[in-house]
Amino acid sequence: MPYLSPALNVMIAAARKAARPLIRDFGELENLQVSRKGPADFVTAADQRTEKILVEELTKARSGYGFVLEEGGIVEGSDKTHRFIIDPIDGTTNFMHGVPHFSISIALEREGNIVSGLVFNPVNDEMFVAERGHGAFLNDKRLRVASRKNLPDIVVASGAPFMGKDGREEFLKEADAVLASTSGIRRFGSAALDLAWVAAGRFDAFWERKLRPWDIAAGLLLVREAGGIVTDLTGRDLMLESGDVLAANENLHKPLMDLIRSAGK
Repeated sequence: MPYLSPALNVMIAAARKAARPLIRDFGELENLQVSRKGPADFVTAADQRTEKILVEELTKARSGYGFVLEEGGIVEGSDKTHRFIIDPIDGTTNFMHGVPHFSISIALEREGNIVSGLVFNPVNDEMFVAERGHGAFLNDKRLRVASRKNLPDIVVASGAPFMGKDGREEFLKEADAVLASTSGIRRFGSAALDLAWVAAGRFDAFWERKLRPWDIAAGLLLVREAGGIVTDLTGRDLMLESGDVLAANENLHKPLMDLIRSAGK
């Protein structure tokens, strides 16, 4: 059984409460796909409402803590040593299109360190949780990163810039190098779940650039507590600042980092 701190119990309860209306919303999307306006406004409202529920529930239990929010920005708390980092729907495009691969992501930061995290896919009821120093779990099952050692054997997850975002040419060079050296790349559209799946051994590695703190904070802890290595693409522990992430096991991390960095030159 996983060790669940009082704070992580509060986070789990908040995520499950916020997920209930989100699941109902997801069931309504089929009707909205054929509407003239489309589902975008509906999804925006669902995103904002989910974040509101999470903030309300977490504030009830930890009234002084601050927040880093995708929708609401930075909210200062009276307790300057703690803050929650929240993505109410990571994988919004999937959600909008009725693809059941999205998540609620919550991390607790204490004095600059991520100490608790969860990534919850409400559609299939997969709750990934981690406590610093106590391991990572999926629905009470202990997680370990995959043990593969050779690049030709692995599957790597990533995310690609879209709709004019910077970095497209850089990504294509990196992806070409990774495709030429591995069993393939998967782009599933939720960085939080990509990292959780690395922790679970479903993916062997994950890399992406220019992510935001709420995309990755909980997932970083999951991978580390499952025995993996997570850095930015220069090998430093600056992922939340730079937004660049590479996660893999100890055998694959450096070869992949060297491969990705050399591709961009």
